[in-house]
Amino acid sequence: MFDSNVFLDSFTEEEKSILKIHFSNIDGQVFAITTPRQVDRGALMSRYSRTDKTMRRIFLDEFAKNPNRGEEFYKRVLLEYGDDSVAELGEAQVAVERISNIAAKKIEDRRVGLSYLEKSSRYVAFNQKVGGYYRYAREDSIMSSAHADRYIETCDHSFNTYSKSIQPLQAFLKEREPIERFSFFDSTSQKEVPFGNLIADNDIEAARRIYSMTIKAKALDILRGLLPASTITNVGITGNGRAFEYLLTLMYGSKLKEIRSIAAQLFSELNAVIPSFIRRANDKHGQALQEYTAKTGNAIGEFVRSHLSGIPPEEEPELVRLIDYKDNFQAEVNVISAILYEQAQGQSLHRITNYVKSMPIEERNKVIRTYTEFRTSRRHRPGRAFEMVDYTFELFTNFGIFRDLHRHRILTIERQLLSTKHGYDLPQELVDSGLDKDFRDCMYLSKQVYEEIAKTMPEEAQYVVNFAYRYPYFVKMNLREACHMIELRTAPQGHPDYRIACQKIYSEIKRVHPQLAQGIKFVDMNRYQLERFDAEKKSEKKRQQVTKTISGF
Repeated sequence: MFDSNVFLDSFTEEEKSILKIHFSNIDGQVFAITTPRQVDRGALMSRYSRTDKTMRRIFLDEFAKNPNRGEEFYKRVLLEYGDDSVAELGEAQVAVERISNIAAKKIEDRRVGLSYLEKSSRYVAFNQKVGGYYRYAREDSIMSSAHADRYIETCDHSFNTYSKSIQPLQAFLKEREPIERFSFFDSTSQKEVPFGNLIADNDIEAARRIYSMTIKAKALDILRGLLPASTITNVGITGNGRAFEYLLTLMYGSKLKEIRSIAAQLFSELNAVIPSFIRRANDKHGQALQEYTAKTGNAIGEFVRSHLSGIPPEEEPELVRLIDYKDNFQAEVNVISAILYEQAQGQSLHRITNYVKSMPIEERNKVIRTYTEFRTSRRHRPGRAFEMVDYTFELFTNFGIFRDLHRHRILTIERQLLSTKHGYDLPQELVDSGLDKDFRDCMYLSKQVYEEIAKTMPEEAQYVVNFAYRYPYFVKMNLREACHMIELRTAPQGHPDYRIACQKIYSEIKRVHPQLAQGIKFVDMNRYQLERFDAEKKSEKKRQQVTKTISGF
């Protein structure tokens, strides 16, 4: 019988002792590269594709005796040959803290090669001052302008209104949805019972904790519209060198001082961990890209002023509008052809497509149903055949919703500057609780100051705009991503604002492609009063299980 070990490298004892430091094992078919320097790990991966040596032999022959080998490799490949793809082999994780939501969204616009985690405005209250200051950005250009005092006044007013509304709104929500209306887990009977029927102190304490967290989350959901875009947030970024380099290049070319300052700091920190991968971000290559981007933006701006300045804005644009899509027959043909193609050995897509066009409607529908029939969870994503159909939607949602939908990496999003031109969303709960006057006053002041600043500083004026103000943008996505986004964002614990938007997106897809929409099996079209209630109950159950496990040791 053939023994694949015949292909194993043979190492001396000295070589083995070296390899143990830099690889997870020295003789396995699968192993991890553990050598500490990122530049060496990336260079090893790239060198791997250009030789018949094994990776461990490459390391011994080329890297072990030359500590500068990785740096030399990237300098030659990146700078001399311009092979950008090898820059993806260097990765880093960085934290960017105390930045505005304007800067955070600009960073998160770069969706390829980078992953983000951002501080939540849903579970974290922004009512605490630090050193006597509310947590919002004081952009240098604004603070050195004649608008500084009005800017501070407006942002402080937004935070004051937000802060003073939290407790009365929670009291109103508790009165409207008292704890006695809800059922909780009873450890004695091992089932859900009304709160008033709980006996054990631990069960009562857990119920109060679940209810309190649910009420708090609901109140913060409602009030987040008061927060201005200057609100400070933290963003964690994981990404590869090529993506970071492109991000840095665009940030260096920003019109906002805050973003340029972040770019300089980010470059400095990345230069300490993956220097070879981001070296070109602000050299002549990066500067050429910045110049190209700026010239293109200015030229297109001239076309806008020339051709679109006379078009009046829509007074009440729709929340969600389907702009572009394929007709139903062609969409089904494209998807069904792709479904059948993978297992149709020897058949061309051209022949399959022609055949699908002649299939009876019942047979076409059967293929589509079968493709998603066995999905038992939203985590079972439909296959790639659903990527054969695209949709373009224009949305006029509040900025808070945009922040949530913006996180979906596969969406193509184009957006405008944030402004107060399209009105704002007023939550019904604030009207019912009598807190709407303060909310309206806050919006009025923000609009006044925005308009003052925007006359000369349109980019900087964005900082004063509240999350509640409506924001125009369009998204292009395929059916597969639409399925993921709709099912995720309509879940019961979702924020009510984006739940409504995604429900409307689903309704539009169902209207134009009714059979394909059947594959979106886990959309929730219901409305909920306390969205986080069931999720908090699940969290509490897990917390108790963890506590019980720990106490058992």
